[in-house]
Amino acid sequence: DKSALAGSMFPPGFDRDTLLRGLVPGSGTSALAAGLTRVGAPYVWGAIGPDQFDCSGLVQWAFKQVGKSVPRTSQQQSNFGTPVAEQDLQPGDVVFFYSEVSHVGIYAGNGLMLHASTFGVPVQVAPMGSTPFHSARRY
Repeated sequence: DKSALAGSMFPPGFDRDTLLRGLVPGSGTSALAAGLTRVGAPYVWGAIGPDQFDCSGLVQWAFKQVGKSVPRTSQQQSNFGTPVAEQDLQPGDVVFFYSEVSHVGIYAGNGLMLHASTFGVPVQVAPMGSTPFHSARRY
């Protein structure tokens, strides 16, 4: 039942190797690469990894792997780094959702994000369009 609820952890056509080609150490893309190693890890509210995550815990953990200290909550993370317009998103940018900034993920290109969404759904790459976009930052 859990796997049916979760669906695929990578959307059709998602190509991790092409996405991460030309990886720059310490960049947002490097943090994305680190985060992608956690695909399939369970969502647990308040969890910061390395084996369980909530949304902001996944972002914090991924950036920590590349030497960047990021605030803990999605609201705090939404005020960190440099603002990025939605049309200028690059893989590795951090994307925020809902008017009260209650969800966060890492942009994975082509309208996709890496995120830990909710109980019963493991860390996965999913379309951003199913969640109301609020803002984005580049760390």
